[in-house]
Amino acid sequence: MRIFYDDAQRDHAPARELHNGAFAAYAETPARVDAMLKAVGPTETPADRGEAPILAVHDAAYVGFLKEAPRLWQEAGRPGDAIPYAFPIRGRRPLRLDRVDALLGAHAFDATTPITADTWRSAYASAQSALAATQAVLDGERAAFALCRPPGHHAGADYCGGYCHLNVAAIAAQAARDAGVERVAILDIDYHHGNGTQDIFYARADVFYASVHADPKRDYPFYWGHADETGEGAGLGTTLNLPLPHGTSRDAFRAAQARALEAIAAFDPGLLVVSFGADTWEGDPIS
Repeated sequence: MRIFYDDAQRDHAPARELHNGAFAAYAETPARVDAMLKAVGPTETPADRGEAPILAVHDAAYVGFLKEAPRLWQEAGRPGDAIPYAFPIRGRRPLRLDRVDALLGAHAFDATTPITADTWRSAYASAQSALAATQAVLDGERAAFALCRPPGHHAGADYCGGYCHLNVAAIAAQAARDAGVERVAILDIDYHHGNGTQDIFYARADVFYASVHADPKRDYPFYWGHADETGEGAGLGTTLNLPLPHGTSRDAFRAAQARALEAIAAFDPGLLVVSFGADTWEGDPIS
């Protein structure tokens, strides 16, 4: 199986994050890349397919913000990495704001996702890896693997969070749709729900999203991923959330996974994107 990775994905390395009420060392470190590379073996550097596939998913103003935030932070005289502290929690409306703190809050939903001078380069490279794997499958490969770091499934069309800046699974799925695949499914296996992916496709009938994750009643991201969230409008019925309680056995996890796969098979997609996060494993640094 072809495996894609660009070493620029290692460059994003914030110093710290705000976690459980205090600053802590940033957990989603480049060391996770080393662990994955050791496991998967040799990789291919992806071709650069440009920004168009990214902009097919993400708002142009948000993409511009990711590029400019480090400069704006520095010009404001702030030390370290750019971290938000104020968020519009309801009634959000488009406003033309200039202060970096306002922009950070408008385009983020937590304070665990700093933006550094290297973030855009790494996130862009991660998206290119996902696009390369997608193209390999479109060209006839049965499967392909993209090592995507920074990760992506918490990033929405116009916001970052959960260590995620660009939603690589959504970018891959949309690229497949744009290439002519009539229906695409995304299977999200992660300790945490992929709120960004759900948001992006929630009202669409052409992309099915299934997620197996910890129950958000007590685990991040809290406000998404509940079992009664099944889509809206044209997308009603194309979201399947399977939240699991603490202490779930492997057999129960496999049963939930089987249910997700049965639903995906019924949707009959032309391509499947597996959005996999290793934090279900107790040895992952962010578990």
